[in-house]
Amino acid sequence: MLRIANCSGFYGDRLSAAREMVEGGPIDVLTGDWLAELTMLILAGNRLKGRPGYAPTFLRQLEQVLGTCVDRNIKIVSNAGGLDPAGCAEAVAELADRLGLTVRVAHVTGDDLSGHDLGDAPNLDTGEKLPAAPLTANAYLGGRPIAAALSAGADVVVTGRVTDAALVTGPGIWRYGWRPGDHDALAGSVVAGHVIECGCQATGGNYAFFGEVPDLAHCGFPLVELEPDGSSVITKHPGTGGLVSVGTVTAQLLYEIASPRYPGPDVVARFDTIRLEQQGPDRVRISGVRGEAPPDTLKVAVNYVGGYRNTMTMVLTGLEIEAKARLAQEAIWSRVPRDRFDQVHVELTPLGDTALLRITVMDADRRKAGRAFSSAVVETGLASYPGFYGLTPPGDASPYGVYWPTLVPAETVRARAWLDGRELDIPQTGGRESPDRAAGGQEPGGGHPAAGRAAPVGSPETRWPEAGRPETRWPEAGRDGPGPVAGGPVVRAPLGTIVGARSGDKGGNANLGVWVRTAEQFAWLSGHLTVERLRELLPATAGLEIERFDLPNLHALNFVVHGLLGRGVAASPRLDAQAKALGEELRARRADIPRSLL
Repeated sequence: MLRIANCSGFYGDRLSAAREMVEGGPIDVLTGDWLAELTMLILAGNRLKGRPGYAPTFLRQLEQVLGTCVDRNIKIVSNAGGLDPAGCAEAVAELADRLGLTVRVAHVTGDDLSGHDLGDAPNLDTGEKLPAAPLTANAYLGGRPIAAALSAGADVVVTGRVTDAALVTGPGIWRYGWRPGDHDALAGSVVAGHVIECGCQATGGNYAFFGEVPDLAHCGFPLVELEPDGSSVITKHPGTGGLVSVGTVTAQLLYEIASPRYPGPDVVARFDTIRLEQQGPDRVRISGVRGEAPPDTLKVAVNYVGGYRNTMTMVLTGLEIEAKARLAQEAIWSRVPRDRFDQVHVELTPLGDTALLRITVMDADRRKAGRAFSSAVVETGLASYPGFYGLTPPGDASPYGVYWPTLVPAETVRARAWLDGRELDIPQTGGRESPDRAAGGQEPGGGHPAAGRAAPVGSPETRWPEAGRPETRWPEAGRDGPGPVAGGPVVRAPLGTIVGARSGDKGGNANLGVWVRTAEQFAWLSGHLTVERLRELLPATAGLEIERFDLPNLHALNFVVHGLLGRGVAASPRLDAQAKALGEELRARRADIPRSLL
């Protein structure tokens, strides 16, 4: 058994987590994920200002635990290297010297493609050509360079852009010697890595049924007990707050995915084969995961500067909210014409007796989107709707970035691992030789039919019209499930009475996973929550392509709403730019639920 602990789910997570995981119980490997899609853009901005291109908070955590990790032979694997893994590794070595420790620090490179010719770099979701020069371009690498560094004797391995699950798959390959063709074992490690990559989201954080979670304020971070066959147990240290249950693990499995066929550089993991079992308090066993050969392409995350944006927010109170919102806009656009901007986004968010009117303008010209707009809003302060007040002072426009996912042939990307000043040999991933390999090549959870994605397991049939967005039609066999529960009285109640949800972003798309606890509830849910009904319940999704994927093994459905977030979190003008609350919005909608299911 290999015990792999997580101590970070994003850049900005709890600084004490590394010490808690090292001191809270026995572990073999300490990992952490610092690189969300947005983080690479943040680090690029830091680098332009002369700051490090890596996550300096990693060093603050490491200072607290490095000595103990050396004494206990705990390996450390982190993607905190960001845009400068070599610089981060050098900083770790300097820290070790300052602490009087002998530490071998390796780093992984090869993901940075910013100097490469990416051609048209067609967008993985829309098929469009890249319209601007990249600010960053990083391929998602897998776990084998991490395994090579550990096998060469590294105590600490710092990477740049790797898949989140690679932080678990790499140590698994190192410990168990998995070959590229060991698809099931590799897939099991990918699933385990997906569960723990977001830290406390696996142990009760952000959980739909949060009332079931004890002492969430002191939630423990997750760890995985990984077995040689790729099966695992998700748990946490004793005495910590939070909860590890089939429900909390299911919620995280549904986070930021698309098809049940979940592709990555090491393997394609089949989420429709996962089996979960509650083994005891705070222990959930994952088994049965099947894998397929990886695709022959790698996903690349490109970021470029999209222009400038400015947002002003006004509060509307009392009666005639919609009429007040119209009046506010008329007053603003009379002073600064709406059509002078490249883009305008208006969002009215009801909050009981009040509402927020949020207006965002975006333009390639900073002056247009700057104070000329925000001052025009302020000028209406005494000539607008009754009760006018704002939440934002007038200010200048700020630059925004655009996240652009694309694909490159895997053979054109060379992962490299370095230790003690020399480059290490990384065994080739012969797993791509299988004729059964999955088409496409998006990093787990991404992709679009226009990018050559294979028809995924559990997916709808997508028909592309000659123009416009695709139309989604379900196979006659009935992807909508076995239909509603027959007979019996119903109760009008919020969906969230029996349905859990977790939602998030994947580029410009939103993912919305929902699940229930029993087969009977799933039979009703799969018949009730069709794509058409989802559009009715969530008006913001109207007119967008929606895909639905069934995972009956998890009593779950996963919806992907294409284009809801525009060009991704950094460019999205939505108040909820990452669709984090979309699931809770759905759970609040009411439905006729059979009384027998409550």
